Amino acid sequence: QVQLVESGGGLVQAGGSLKLSCAASGRTFSNYAMGWFRQAPGKEREFVATISRLSIAPYYSSSVRGRFTISRDNAKNTLYLQMNSLKPEDTAVYYCATGRGATTSSQSQSYEYWGQGTQVTVSS
Repeated sequence: QVQLVESGGGLVQAGGSLKLSCAASGRTFSNYAMGWFRQAPGKEREFVATISRLSIAPYYSSSVRGRFTISRDNAKNTLYLQMNSLKPEDTAVYYCATGRGATTSSQSQSYEYWGQGTQVTVSS
């Protein structure tokens, strides 16, 4: 059974930083692309970042590019999202997801398993 467990969310002031983690189990983590998505209240879930199984050419949404960094440690079966220069509009529940294969994608339908989410709140 595949499980993804996010952690690291919380309340931070604008301009601050947080680092999210996603611990994966139940499949060979290093075989699959991984991604981060987020969903703010009253809005649809949106793509944040994705990374290939060998950490080549990570891709970001335009709203976070230059502020967020996605990374992974295949030895620890863990995905990360370093978030710097946080803004109130970054407030959302953040989800990690594992791809259906090795190909990175910004489309949610390309991801097979999802975590339960972790809340990030940025105050102004």
